[in-house]
Amino acid sequence: MNISEILLLGPVMPVIVIDDADLAVPLGEALLSGGINAIEVTLRTDAALNSIERLAKELPEICVGAGTILTEINAHSATNAGARFAVSPGTTHLIINACKAHNLPLLPGASTVSEMLTLHEAGFTAIKFFPAAAAGGAQFIKSLASPLPHLQFCPTGGITYNTASSWLALANVPCVGGSWLAPAHDINQQNFSMITERAKQASTLKRP
Repeated sequence: MNISEILLLGPVMPVIVIDDADLAVPLGEALLSGGINAIEVTLRTDAALNSIERLAKELPEICVGAGTILTEINAHSATNAGARFAVSPGTTHLIINACKAHNLPLLPGASTVSEMLTLHEAGFTAIKFFPAAAAGGAQFIKSLASPLPHLQFCPTGGITYNTASSWLALANVPCVGGSWLAPAHDINQQNFSMITERAKQASTLKRP
């Protein structure tokens, strides 16, 4: 699947920070039960790559991506673990080339119009807008619909269940990223029923 197809798998893509790989599959099952079909596991912990590997092998029905891709080693390791796509907070030629070399679809990060135009010149039409709330909010992305009609955005950073609808109401936002569905505390405490309920709520959010 390409990035545009992945962003259409659901209105919310959970952003996961996981500390214990043994909890990855139960977490994935909880999210799937709530209607979530794509997740981003950030490479911020020692358990991240093992978690991606377990999810890829044991729950192939969920599309698992690797977030916080910053280096060629990150892209290589994520590919070997079974990640089906990559997400970066910002984007450099190194990151783009590394993901291309590993045939790893990339959702590149950007927060300014110049960065977005540069990414479009590099062939990207779907971009992660990060940090969304701090970098201008929904009004900023709304204002880009006319001058940049060819671009789609996945805003991530500071988005909550209560604010997600205002983003998803925009024609150029097919999906938002959110950490509220499965915060690290609930994962560590194995509050999977609560995570499933949040996933169900998120899955019912409407897009244009």
